Amino acid sequence: MKISVSGLGKAGLPLAAVIADSGFEVIGIDIDKNKVKMINEGKNPIPEEPGLSELIEKHGGRNLKATNNGIEGVKSTEFHIVIVPLFIDENKKPDFSILRDAFETVGKGLKKGDVVVLETTVPVGTADGFVKEILEKESKLKAGKDFYLAYSPERIMTGYSISRYKEFPKVVGGVDKESGEKALGVYSKFCSDVRLVSDSKTAEMIKISEGVYRDMNIALANELFKMCEEYGVDFKEMRENANHNYCHIHKAGIGVGGHCIPVYPWFLINDFEKQEDLIKLTKTGRLLNDKMVDYWAEKIVEEVKKMEKPMNEIKVCVKGISYRQGVKETAYTRSIPLVKKLEELGLEVYVWDELYSKEEIEKMGLKYLEPEKCDFVFDVFEL
Repeated sequence: MKISVSGLGKAGLPLAAVIADSGFEVIGIDIDKNKVKMINEGKNPIPEEPGLSELIEKHGGRNLKATNNGIEGVKSTEFHIVIVPLFIDENKKPDFSILRDAFETVGKGLKKGDVVVLETTVPVGTADGFVKEILEKESKLKAGKDFYLAYSPERIMTGYSISRYKEFPKVVGGVDKESGEKALGVYSKFCSDVRLVSDSKTAEMIKISEGVYRDMNIALANELFKMCEEYGVDFKEMRENANHNYCHIHKAGIGVGGHCIPVYPWFLINDFEKQEDLIKLTKTGRLLNDKMVDYWAEKIVEEVKKMEKPMNEIKVCVKGISYRQGVKETAYTRSIPLVKKLEELGLEVYVWDELYSKEEIEKMGLKYLEPEKCDFVFDVFEL
């Protein structure tokens, strides 16, 4: 069996490499021509991901080949995994445009007997609704009869992607029983622990629930942090001694960034906006985390005012622009809104991050300066 993977980003490329390392022939599909070229030359376009360079060097251009021609990539394979981004717009509504393009391509190349699996985290009902409709329309085939369709959410964490496929449970749910079983059979060949659940909706809700759980616990940590500040209690000391087998208080911070946690709760909030009692806690926690930028901006201004220098002459450095330390990605990072808020409050703000060059930071519309050249440094990863 040959497998196609549509979307060779921080989740898709490690997945494609792990599948290739398990002995399958893999066709990776991506719109980025430079990325495709690098992979076929055995070069890793995501060098910061541990273990990935070795796999790309070993399999790139051999049993892992990349292409920009998605339709041909699908036509030449029998098992198709789609793992492209799903973003939310300024109104917190999901933007399905990238997902739509990917599945229209898959549909155009789909054949009888093929299996399609979605891995992108999506609102509940997407696989058995939006995705199925596109595939059936483009292929003129029927799901569950002519081809098989399932959902298996990616459960990796950037920086640990390779190991997660061997150490973390993989969930699979089909739009019908046979679709789930077909997907289970293949995933079991490259994942160590695969669990078949009732259907695709259940699998979708499992992944969203994980994100909401993290978001709510971070919101709790942020609220406890603010209380500790009022009491004059060291939050780190409190947290260290409060945590045990039955209590795990998360780290506090400036909010929550990344492709995952700040996005998933909105899928539920949007679906139940007319039933507010069902999503009261989820929405409160989500908004609380986003408001941490305002909280920290006020704290920074208070500290700067204590310095023996006019505020407009003080150079403030926000140290850390990525959404998580060690990950070169700014998706939904809270550092950029913090910089903008501080500028609105009249401060001269600069940015520094060990993962980004001066040119990269300035390309984001931010000002670059090393921490040691600034009067006040706020390290977002060391709160």
